[in-house]
Amino acid sequence: MELYDKDLILRDIPLFFQLSEPQRKLIGQRSAVREYKKGSIIYHEGDPADAFYCVALGRVKIYNYGQSTEERDLEYLHRGKYFGIISLLTNEPHSVTAKALNDCLLLVINKEDFDFILKKIPRLAIDLSKTLSRRLKRKDLHQKTIFESTIVSVFSSYAQAGKSIYALNLALSLKNQTRKSVIILDIAPLGKTHSLPRRLGIEGDYRIAELTAPSGNEKKIIEDFSLKNNFGVDLICFSYQPEDESCLRKMVAVISMLVNDYHYLILDLPSSMDRAIFSILNQSDVIHILTSPDPVDLKRTRNLIERLKSEFNFQEEKIKAIINEYRLSKLNCDEQLDILGRAIFATLPKIEFQASGRLILDDPDCEYARAVRRISRQLGECTVGLVLGVGVAYGFCHIGVLKVIEEEKIPVDIITGSSIGALIAAFWAAGYSSKEIEAIISGEFKEPKHIWSLIDLTVPFLGFIKGNKLLKFLKKYLGNKTFYDTRLPLKVIASDVKRKEPRVIDKGLLVDAVLASCSMPGVFAPFRFSRQANLSGGGIPPFAGKEEMLFDGGVSSPLPTEVLFKLGVKKIIAVNVTPSREDILHQYERLKEEVTVNIPQTIKKKQWFGLKNELKVNLKTNIFNIIFSSVEVLQSQVAEKEAQLADIVLHPDTSGLFWLDLHKAQEFIRRGEDEARRNLSKIKQLVEE
Repeated sequence: MELYDKDLILRDIPLFFQLSEPQRKLIGQRSAVREYKKGSIIYHEGDPADAFYCVALGRVKIYNYGQSTEERDLEYLHRGKYFGIISLLTNEPHSVTAKALNDCLLLVINKEDFDFILKKIPRLAIDLSKTLSRRLKRKDLHQKTIFESTIVSVFSSYAQAGKSIYALNLALSLKNQTRKSVIILDIAPLGKTHSLPRRLGIEGDYRIAELTAPSGNEKKIIEDFSLKNNFGVDLICFSYQPEDESCLRKMVAVISMLVNDYHYLILDLPSSMDRAIFSILNQSDVIHILTSPDPVDLKRTRNLIERLKSEFNFQEEKIKAIINEYRLSKLNCDEQLDILGRAIFATLPKIEFQASGRLILDDPDCEYARAVRRISRQLGECTVGLVLGVGVAYGFCHIGVLKVIEEEKIPVDIITGSSIGALIAAFWAAGYSSKEIEAIISGEFKEPKHIWSLIDLTVPFLGFIKGNKLLKFLKKYLGNKTFYDTRLPLKVIASDVKRKEPRVIDKGLLVDAVLASCSMPGVFAPFRFSRQANLSGGGIPPFAGKEEMLFDGGVSSPLPTEVLFKLGVKKIIAVNVTPSREDILHQYERLKEEVTVNIPQTIKKKQWFGLKNELKVNLKTNIFNIIFSSVEVLQSQVAEKEAQLADIVLHPDTSGLFWLDLHKAQEFIRRGEDEARRNLSKIKQLVEE
């Protein structure tokens, strides 16, 4: 396995990438990168604490033996996950065994260096404490059966926000998507009705755990009041007295016990503003606050979030605002954002009045179920991201990959692309199937001459091609669709001319974003992007004060894996269609010979009346070829580095094909499909872990 750049690893591990450059440099000096082959033991249960470990590449299995001699799998850790921290901080022997599931690359910090780093970077200790709270179980009362748990509170500033239905569907979806243990805590003031037992098909009388009663310890409460059902999600109904401090203490004790046995605890909290509820909220790892898109509800939710932050010191990243569209609103998404004052984590589409409360199971294809499924996959850290790289006609291989993904029902939660990759990604995210995209491409580029239907030459001040014909092509199929209209999250990558860095576009018109990403430097005039473009109906806007000039995304990020990594996507499949550097250089030399040899031969052979047209065609083609091949050499090197962040890299064989062979779409698609099928078992293993 190749040794990777340590600085790249540190910058792209979520725990470290928000640190300053000097802080990352310190960690780099005090850490090492080690390789572990498939099946090798990193440490055994009972071994003394020796180091902090973080997965940079590959998968690590965490297991223990409990009371038997058989392995009991607790967790599979992927890139960005760290382990060994509990033993390191408590000086206790390791309570689990860690084994490399496949060839792994780990960032390792020994105990002395780890202590030194925490003293020098206090904020790192705060971040690590979040994980510590989820992994440090009450082992004195009960042997832990899981590695790490997550507590999710579902809350709202007002009643009738759709909390309980959302909490139920989130729990059911987490169970289905992660295949891990889930329990719902239905918490309500004394005298209030609990709706979740009925929605889970629990008939007849059921017991409610009254926290005011002098019942036994928390273990006894769990044993006596847990409700089982046919859906695999456990439930406990609690009633509490808001003014009774003992209720809060008992509730916290129960939660502390439950994290021993459940991967996910979903707390359905009442819409009450009493301090007991805020104290329970503080036990959470993440808080989902539901609101309608109505201006009054948005303002109330904004005030609630500000109160959580200012009075109770809740961390910003802990709070997720979710819009539930059960009420009609005349506000568009940007107006909702302005009132809420923060990013919207997700939007739940309106559901029918008589719809089942278990939409994720009873109507899995409805928009509400899909939205909850996306949230649960992100929360369950099983999100799959697809990255489509640059390459003009080579990019048609992406269509073949998408064909296999559709046929094999491989889940894709987010997609990103640069240049032609952005175009294909936008079409797919906008709702076109791989077959429909194939029909579009095959219909538009039947013959070699049809490439000129996208080219409108101009005086080469900033580029040979104005881009208006490409704009017309994009508007024909994408119309006025925006990023809010896509069926899954889409990130389009362009290059900022002035800042010389990649720009992630995820708002506004799809046409504008794709055109910016496809503006090849030296060939297309740069795309002039302004905020007004989002309101103008598309096209290239006039110069404006806040205008930015954007070039082809492939210049700065030909295989944009990093944007998904920083978003927390845990499983990344990248499609790199750029030929190898050696193939590109060989092709480049051949092109130069054609310019110096073929064109003089043309002058000798052609009559004067036909020479003008012949030179025009040859010079056009070869100038673009040379520019593109020069850019390709650089892109291939950058793409190889970006591929380090992907779990699987598909690299279709494009030998014998050329970047301008748009009319050979079927052959490119076939090769993309072949590459995806060759790696299908690896892809399935990745998404099913």
